[in-house]
Amino acid sequence: MKTVGQSLEAFHITGVKPGFNHHEENGVSAFESLTEQSFSGKWKIIYFYPKDFTFVCPTEIVEFNKLVNDFADRDAVLLGGSTDNEFVKLAWRREHKDLDRLNHWQFADVTGSLVDMLGVRDAQAGVALRATFIVDPDNVIQHVSVNNLNVGRNPQEILRLLDGLQTDELCPCNRAVGGQTL
Repeated sequence: MKTVGQSLEAFHITGVKPGFNHHEENGVSAFESLTEQSFSGKWKIIYFYPKDFTFVCPTEIVEFNKLVNDFADRDAVLLGGSTDNEFVKLAWRREHKDLDRLNHWQFADVTGSLVDMLGVRDAQAGVALRATFIVDPDNVIQHVSVNNLNVGRNPQEILRLLDGLQTDELCPCNRAVGGQTL
């Protein structure tokens, strides 16, 4: 599993844009290819959930969505996804009233490009664990948390951690270089 201080390697996933419920709206596609180069200069909050159309996952997604502006105020983009495809995500948005016109990115990692690179696929179930990564603008992982399939997380805590990590930017004495604290 990738951990703090390591960089994201090359990956390719299909992003589902915020605010879309159909694959095309007003002549604009709901989908965009996303890689490690997407969202240049931004912090990335990458969170995985096991499957779409479950009853636990929407609770977390909705709670992250409530904080989308708070994350944006901190130059961070929210990316939540699973190994289910992009069409399933749109169908889930249409079916579940709380996910209607979801206001942050979802992603479909059907090839496992990101989940496997980060090392957070449950070996028995074949799906992503409930993992959260906070990645800085240089694509270096600054925080990792991984929960078992049935244990949720608190998005407010992820926001608190981001605040702490961004405060740390102001004090170079707390930065680790080559495994050594300066």
